[in-house]
Amino acid sequence: MNFPEELKYTKDHEWIRIEGDVAYIGITDFAQRELGDIVYVDIDTLDKDVAREEVFGTVEAVKTVSDLFSPLSGQVLEINEKLDGNPELVNSDPYGDGWMIKMSISDQAEVAELLSAGAYRELVGA
Repeated sequence: MNFPEELKYTKDHEWIRIEGDVAYIGITDFAQRELGDIVYVDIDTLDKDVAREEVFGTVEAVKTVSDLFSPLSGQVLEINEKLDGNPELVNSDPYGDGWMIKMSISDQAEVAELLSAGAYRELVGA
C-alpha cells in the first residue's frame, strides 16, 4: 500500500495535501482497497462551510456506502468533476486524479492534529 510522506492523514482514512491556505482531500489507498470498486461519489457541499469531522459527502462502493469526513474546518471551494463520470479514479489513482474536494483552511491549528504517513501506517497496521 502507498502512503505518500508529503501528505497528512486522518483516523477516518482521508488524506490531505496542503498548498498554502488550501487543502486537497481524498480517501487513502487503504480506504479504497477496503471499500472495493467505487461506483459513485456524492458531494453536495460546494461553496459551503464545513467543520472538522463533519460529513462533506459520501462514497458508494459495490458493497457499501461510506460517509466522507472533513479533516479540517473551511469552505469547499471545488469538487473534482472528473469523478462524476469516472468514480473509479478513486480506486486507480487515490492520491492523484482521484482527489475529491479542494477546501480553504479556516484554522491552521487543526493541521497540527493530522497524522503523519508513519502514524497512519501504524493505525492501519501496514
